[in-house]
Amino acid sequence: MGNAELQSIHIHPVKAFRAVGLRQAVVEPWGLAGDRRWVLIDHGGKVVTQRQQPHLAQAAAELVPGGGLRLSAPGRPPITVAVPRPETTVTVDVFGVRVEGVPADEAAHTWCSEYVGAGVRLVHMDDPATRRPVDPGLGLPGETVSFADESPLLLTSRSSLDSLNSLIAEGDRPDEGPLPMDRFRPSVVVSGAPAWTEDDWRRVAIGDVTFRVAKPCGRCVVTTVDQDTALRGHEPLRALARHRRLGNELLFGRHMVPESTGTLRLGDPVTVLE
Repeated sequence: MGNAELQSIHIHPVKAFRAVGLRQAVVEPWGLAGDRRWVLIDHGGKVVTQRQQPHLAQAAAELVPGGGLRLSAPGRPPITVAVPRPETTVTVDVFGVRVEGVPADEAAHTWCSEYVGAGVRLVHMDDPATRRPVDPGLGLPGETVSFADESPLLLTSRSSLDSLNSLIAEGDRPDEGPLPMDRFRPSVVVSGAPAWTEDDWRRVAIGDVTFRVAKPCGRCVVTTVDQDTALRGHEPLRALARHRRLGNELLFGRHMVPESTGTLRLGDPVTVLE
């Protein structure tokens, strides 16, 4: 495969908020440490993401000591949110899967609601080891995941993005490209592998940590949201529909489940095991 290596690492402390780039990250059984342990929900308990609220792309969440957050967003004063005590829980509907989470304090709910422009609550996953099993189509018994869409980690390839951007340039919306990788909200980005070879990976090692490559990632309208401006376009879904369609899914990236724990560091070698 050549000299494939780990090019970048990203976490999203609050699901749907902007990404945080890291030089290293601890791999826990349910994903990268600090990734998607918090989520916004509406009054019906359903998760609120950039699907409904594109301007969440401009909201930032910084991890603070003790596991809490410092939230900031355009036009809003920052606020620090402590990890709530697990005295009461609320039910979170993650795309049809019900998970228990612990609500933050009222000040956090108010801050988030005022930014979103609708009533929402901020919820923390207190115990990712038990709260939410990985979907049976992806995971094995006992495997769990945070508030991520489907799997503990999402891997993307820089070469595949370059190829996709070439397809966008040849399509009917060339002005929308080239797109940056943040449109796809990955956990880890690999460089040095030929474009689209990740389609065939089944197990990989990144440094000393091994992963099961579970399935391709079907992409949604969030990929059309500019993560800097929160404006929505048409690409990459048009190009993916022409060139990367499998049934009803438009594919970019691969879902992964950790087989071991450890620390990922930028520049770690990426080795295909199967």
